[in-house]
Amino acid sequence: MLIGAPGPAGHPRDLLIEYLHRLNDTFRGLYERHLVALARETNIPMAEVFEVASFYHHFQILKDGESAPQLTVRVCDSLSCEMAGARELLARLPGLLNGGTRVIAAPCVGRCEQAPAVHVGQVAVPRATQEAVVNAVIHEHGRPTFERGMAEPAMDGVRYEQYRTEGGYALAAAVVNGEGDPERMLRVMEDSGLRGLGGAGFPAGRKWRIVRDQPAPRLMAVNIDEGEPGTFKDRHYLERDPHRFLEGMLIAARIAGAEAIYIYLRDEYHACRAMLEAELDELRANPPCPLPRIEMRRGAGAYICGEESAMIESIEGKRGEPRMRPPYIAQIGLFGRPTLEHNFETLYWVRDIVEKGPGWFAGFGRHGRKGLRSFSVSGRVAQPGVKLAPAGITLRELVQEYCGGMADGHELYAYLPGGASGGILPAALADVPLDFDTLQPHGCFIGSAAVIVLGQHDKARDAALNMMRFFAHESCGQCTPCRVGTAKAAMLMEAARWDHETLEDLNQVMADASICGLGQAAPNPVRCVQKFFAHEVA
Repeated sequence: MLIGAPGPAGHPRDLLIEYLHRLNDTFRGLYERHLVALARETNIPMAEVFEVASFYHHFQILKDGESAPQLTVRVCDSLSCEMAGARELLARLPGLLNGGTRVIAAPCVGRCEQAPAVHVGQVAVPRATQEAVVNAVIHEHGRPTFERGMAEPAMDGVRYEQYRTEGGYALAAAVVNGEGDPERMLRVMEDSGLRGLGGAGFPAGRKWRIVRDQPAPRLMAVNIDEGEPGTFKDRHYLERDPHRFLEGMLIAARIAGAEAIYIYLRDEYHACRAMLEAELDELRANPPCPLPRIEMRRGAGAYICGEESAMIESIEGKRGEPRMRPPYIAQIGLFGRPTLEHNFETLYWVRDIVEKGPGWFAGFGRHGRKGLRSFSVSGRVAQPGVKLAPAGITLRELVQEYCGGMADGHELYAYLPGGASGGILPAALADVPLDFDTLQPHGCFIGSAAVIVLGQHDKARDAALNMMRFFAHESCGQCTPCRVGTAKAAMLMEAARWDHETLEDLNQVMADASICGLGQAAPNPVRCVQKFFAHEVA
């Protein structure tokens, strides 16, 4: 089967976004003449090329004759970075940098534990200060033009040969070579209780079985687009042990019968992309077993592409707009074929679970819950970062046992248990177990376990407004309830006293009528403030 069939001009239609990236990287923007030439070369209608290019935040469309910025500085303005001083950086940096440097606000860049986070071109500046950003800009301007703004590969993690020496890929090779019983492995995954760790929480083993039962050919898509504010666990593990993930990916693909794999990595993870491409080259050069076709696809700055069907649209070279369901992507997904879609971290645990048995993973847990959870913790804690802890741990236990307590001068006031979408809870509910299905009675959910901690000097209403502005910025615009509702809600939430009746009307419409989870979950922070922090918006 020809996957990603070429267009009439011989260029694969699904590579349109990759072509746009090459032009954007080379010319620091997309000129109209580039779009015209690309449309002619690929035989894709100009209107379609333009609508794709204009959808993604990281593509800058310029008029012919307009000067492109020599360098773009993106300052993250999501909640953790805002609390760490991002607003001050945004206000002061333009006056400190030369006119050829563009300074813009950016949604979460996946470095919340390093707040405030800044990207100078494609180079990350963690815990950014004015001096650090200025120095990074000076350094970038001193590099050759064709290298300017390009990230260096991250090289601190386990490399291919080391992973093989330590027994890596032995399990994948056995599975691919038919030495394992697929039914036994499916039962192991099901009995472990591993659920999707990208946010939705669908049982992993059941997903494998559903796709395996679909007619061939089948495909696989891997989601590493973690754009949820507060989430950075996938980057953390990818930087440290990429091959554990890749081995889990190969096992899952074999059991589900996927003949090709597409890895979708968010554009903000530039160094990770360079590293992963290099490690995939090593894997292909010395494979432990026959490999399926593996393709890397680069996001272009769109949170909505973390939604599985929007990601598939983006892999196909289209605007990242979620699809209506049914059909589900396990039935009709990438290029119209049954598709196994998984989050990075879900695949990261496959090798350990299969080797050690389902009881190993299920043996962890607290307060009646089972399994492990990787919490991305940021905000007012002494030691932010990824914390691997038992499922069901409470926020209070997590902060005290894994984060060194609260940061100096801060007392626990509130927390977001699941990033922008997961709602906001007061300190009085810091003893609720953190897991799937435990937070819904309070109007919240754990999602990808992105925990943002607020102190007594913060306000929940400010956090909710930050989240709603994020949703308004990231709405794909496909459905009116989300496109209009998020923008209108953000405007109403700026008032000292909230118009609760109008806000609840918007909440209801967004939750009931939005196509995907972005609009459906956008009301959660608003409703939590109204329920638990009414004194802030009375």
